[in-house]
Formats: sequence, structure tokens, C-alpha cells
Amino acid sequence: MEGWSFLTNHGRVLLCIAGDPGVRLRDIAARVGITERSAYGIVTDLAAAGYAVKHKDGRRNRYQIQAGMPLPEPISQQLAIGEVLALLAGATAGSQLTRGNLPEASTTPGVAATEPGGVCA
Repeated sequence: MEGWSFLTNHGRVLLCIAGDPGVRLRDIAARVGITERSAYGIVTDLAAAGYAVKHKDGRRNRYQIQAGMPLPEPISQQLAIGEVLALLAGATAGSQLTRGNLPEASTTPGVAATEPGGVCA
């Protein structure tokens, strides 16, 4: 099955950010196998859709995943992105996404605090 991936590049970039909120665009690009320009476009898409929030930290950016956001697919909108990331990231990084960071359905989407980890391939 050459030439296909289970996750889209958007999903893989989101996993990179979940594993290391201070990850640089060049590192995202290298890990995902895309150009820095594509990584920038995907991070911009994720921020515009509300899945990630970008904060300046000196000369670098830090990202926060909005774990309470529903998946964009209509068939799976009952799942929050934090729940899916926790499953995909595994026990180490995933536990940070579920440890009290998922909001109730009636509240504002929460921010997932994660620690650096190698969840992005």
C-alpha cells in the first residue's frame, strides 16, 4: 500500500503539535514529510478552524490544542478532537489530553496541555 497514509497531513500535524506544543514548523515538516510552506498552511488551517491556538513565546510560537472541538466529519461529530488525539498519541502523550482537559459539551472548548513526546511520525 505505497503512497497512502491512514491520517491526513492535517491529522499528522495536529499530532505533532499535541506531542510538542513548542514544535517548529521545520520540525513539523520534517516529521510529516511535507514542505515548511505546507506545514505553515496546515497550521494556519487548524488555527482558523479553531483546533489549535497559536501564541508567541519570544521569537517562537507555542500551540494549544482545543481538545473539546468536534471532529470536522459530520458522521463523527460526537467525538472531541482531544479524545481522538489521546487514542492516536498513546498512553504517554494521550494521558495529558484526557486528564481533566476535555470540557463538558455545554462549555467552551478546552485547551489541552501536553508535554513533548514523539507522537508524530
